Amino acid sequence: MPEKNYTIRTRRFLTNRLLKRKQFVVEVFHPGQSPIPKVELQQKLAAMYKVADPSTVFVFGFRTQFGGGKSVGFGLIYDNLTAAKRFEPNYRLRRNGLVQIEKPARKQRKERKNRAKKVRGKAKAAAKGGSTAKK
Repeated sequence: MPEKNYTIRTRRFLTNRLLKRKQFVVEVFHPGQSPIPKVELQQKLAAMYKVADPSTVFVFGFRTQFGGGKSVGFGLIYDNLTAAKRFEPNYRLRRNGLVQIEKPARKQRKERKNRAKKVRGKAKAAAKGGSTAKK
C-alpha cells in the first residue's frame, strides 16, 4: 500500500474552558487519494498538539469536497479522559471505544417483545421492562 501524503490544517481554534476542551475545524488536503481514516487523523492531531493520550482527541463530521482532494470536519481535544467521558455524547464515546454498551441477548429481546404484544397500556411498559412512573 503506498504511503499517504496529506496535510492537516486547523482553523477557528477555540479553547473552551467550561467544557475543558479545545475545539477547531480540521481541513485535510489529500489530493488524488481517498479520505484519510479518522483514527489516523486522531493520532496525527495528538502528535501535532502534544497530547499525552490520543483517546482524548475526537474528530467527526467530515465532508469530502466534490471531486475529492479536501475534507473538512470538526475536532475536539479534551484536557483529560474524565472530562471527555463527562461531556461527550455516548455515541461518540462508543465510536472511540471508550464505552461499551451491553444489550441483552437476542432471545431475551424477542421474548420481551412478544410478552409486550399481549398487554396494553401501563402494563405494556412494565412488560417491556420500563417503569410506569412519570419522571
